[in-house]
Amino acid sequence: MPGPSPRASSASRERREEPRLARAQRFEGPSDLHLHSANSDGTQPPAEVMSAAHRHGIRTAALTDHDTTSGWAEAAEAATSLGMTFIPGMELSARHQWRSVHVLAYLPDPDDAALRAMTERIRSSRLDRARLMADRISRDYDLVWDDILAQTSDGATVGRPHIADALVARGLVRDRAEAFSGILSPGGDYYVALFAPDPVTAVELVVGAGGVPIIAHPAGRAGLLPPALMERMLEAGLAGFELGHRENVGAGLRTLRELCRDRDLIVTGSSDYHGMGKPNQPGENTTSDEMVARIIERARGSAPVHP
Repeated sequence: MPGPSPRASSASRERREEPRLARAQRFEGPSDLHLHSANSDGTQPPAEVMSAAHRHGIRTAALTDHDTTSGWAEAAEAATSLGMTFIPGMELSARHQWRSVHVLAYLPDPDDAALRAMTERIRSSRLDRARLMADRISRDYDLVWDDILAQTSDGATVGRPHIADALVARGLVRDRAEAFSGILSPGGDYYVALFAPDPVTAVELVVGAGGVPIIAHPAGRAGLLPPALMERMLEAGLAGFELGHRENVGAGLRTLRELCRDRDLIVTGSSDYHGMGKPNQPGENTTSDEMVARIIERARGSAPVHP
């Protein structure tokens, strides 16, 4: 996990000197706190992601690439040049049994040794996994490793979305959705599981790095996590849930809304924008100013970058 930009380091110093309430009041909404760049599985460089958010009316944005902070410096510079506030973030991979769990980490310290070690291990596993999946696929389809590399940008870790893009480029599937539901399906012959920590450990790592952990799209088609597991995550410092997301469904949402109300948890809404990788558009869900302020107030790792 690359270290912070000079802007981020300077912001961290300012953060220690500035009253917390003043920090929380310096941003402007609307706020979209879940955006991806080509540094993970998006299709645009970080600067273009910030430009896209700005065109859609967003004024506070977080870059939350999977298991990396490598896009922070570029995104922060682009966002502030457009008059936007930048919230440093990341989407940390976790796993419960067969199920992927995504922990949005806001304002962590990118130099935290434990978090850095975990993200490096996950990225290494993702590359090994991609190579093994590519080998399996190439036995039955006209696809080679170079086809997959051609779909990545410099510094990005190869993952399933890049394999999907390679399959599209070779004319083997129509789009990413078809690739994920077919050739790359978890139940298929070509699938290889990704190493990831359990969700409680992931939450502990984010909190240990001074960040604010929020579970991404927690009420999707896979259903809610077991109540006992969610309770352990809350005890470990889980701050809330991303309830505003197109993948969430009704029954689970109702349960989580009640939990967030009863426990006074942070509730976010975001687009999960991936450029051309998904139909999601910046600002289709947003986070209230009150909740953004609570995230900033709670963080102890890094700081927002203001224009």
